[in-house]
Amino acid sequence: MTQVRSTALQEDALWQAVLNRDSSWDGQFYYGVRSTGIYCRPSCPSRRPKRENVEFFDHAESADAAGFRPCLRCRPTEVEGRRRAVLHIQHLLDTVEPTPSLTQLADAVGLSPFHLQRVFKAEMGVTPKQYALARRGERVKRELREGVSVTAALYGAGHSSPRTLYDRATDQIGMPPSSYRMGGAGQCITFAVAESVLGPMLVAATGRGLVAVRFGDAETLVRSLHAEYPRATFVQDEAPLGEYLEALHRHLAGVRRDPPLPTDLPGTDFQRRVWDALRSIPYGETRSYAQVAEMLGEPRAVRAVARACAVNPVALVVPCHRVVRSGGALGGYRWGTERKRTLLEHEKSHTAG
Repeated sequence: MTQVRSTALQEDALWQAVLNRDSSWDGQFYYGVRSTGIYCRPSCPSRRPKRENVEFFDHAESADAAGFRPCLRCRPTEVEGRRRAVLHIQHLLDTVEPTPSLTQLADAVGLSPFHLQRVFKAEMGVTPKQYALARRGERVKRELREGVSVTAALYGAGHSSPRTLYDRATDQIGMPPSSYRMGGAGQCITFAVAESVLGPMLVAATGRGLVAVRFGDAETLVRSLHAEYPRATFVQDEAPLGEYLEALHRHLAGVRRDPPLPTDLPGTDFQRRVWDALRSIPYGETRSYAQVAEMLGEPRAVRAVARACAVNPVALVVPCHRVVRSGGALGGYRWGTERKRTLLEHEKSHTAG
C-alpha cells in the first residue's frame, strides 16, 4: 500500500472533499493530520485541520504504515473493513454456484445476516439477493447471445423457475428472453442520428418507448447499438421518431423542458429507483449524489447512486447531468464532462431571472 501520488489539481479535489465532508469519497481515500498523528475518512465530523498539515492516502493501511492512528470519531478502519466485506460478498455472488444463502454469506465475513444485509445495501444500493438476481440476468443475456436455449440459460444462471426470469421485478433483459436469445430477433428497433447542440445524438426506441439517447461519434454510436442486439431488425428512419426528436430538440433549446417521454429500460430495481428520482430534479437545478441517496431513503448508498448514473442509457430524458459532487464539482458523465458542463450552464441560463 502506498501514499496517494497525485497532482496538485487532484489534491485540491481531495482537499475540497475534506472541507465539504463529502461522504461520496469515503473509502476512496483517507487523510492524515501531522499535528495530531490521526487519520480520518473524508466525511469525518471532527474539526477541519490546516491544509499544510494534511497528507492523503489511498488505503487505511497506507496511513497506518506512515505512523498515523485511526480517528475514534469516524472510525476509518471500520469503513475499510465494510468495503472489504462487500467486495468479498460480491466475489462470492459472482462465482459460487448455487448462490449462497444470506446466512452463508454472513458466516463468510463474520457478520450477522441482518448486519450484512444493511452493510451491503448501504454500499451497493441493493440487497445481496437483488445483486444476485442482477448478475443472473447478465449471465442469462450472455448465454442467450451465444445461442443457448431459454430453458438452459434460465437454470444455468441459477433461476429456480421461469417466474423469476419473466417477472418485471427481477427481469434484467428488457425484452422477452426468446427475443434476446436471438440477439433481439423479432424486435424492431427504430433509430436515427440527428445533429444537436451537443453534437451527434442517437435516439432509438422500441414500440414500448425509448431505449437509447446517446451522444458521441455517429458511427460508434450506431455500432454499439447493433452490437447489443445483433439480430434485431433495425430501421434507420427519423419519421417514426419525430415526436421524440422534436421533444428532445425543444428541451435542449429550453422551450419545452423535461418532456415526459416513455422509456423501455432494463436495469436493477435500485437503478430504476435512481432514474425515477433523477427525473424529479427540477430543470436548472442540481443535486449531489448524497442528496439523491437521501431522496431514496438510502443515505449511505452514494456510490451506488453514482454507478446508476454512469449506466443511464437515456441522456436528457433521465437527467443524470444534474447530479454533481457535494460542493459543486461536476463529477463524471457518461457522455463527457464538457457536455455536462454545457447542459448545466444552458439550463441555468434559461432559468435566470
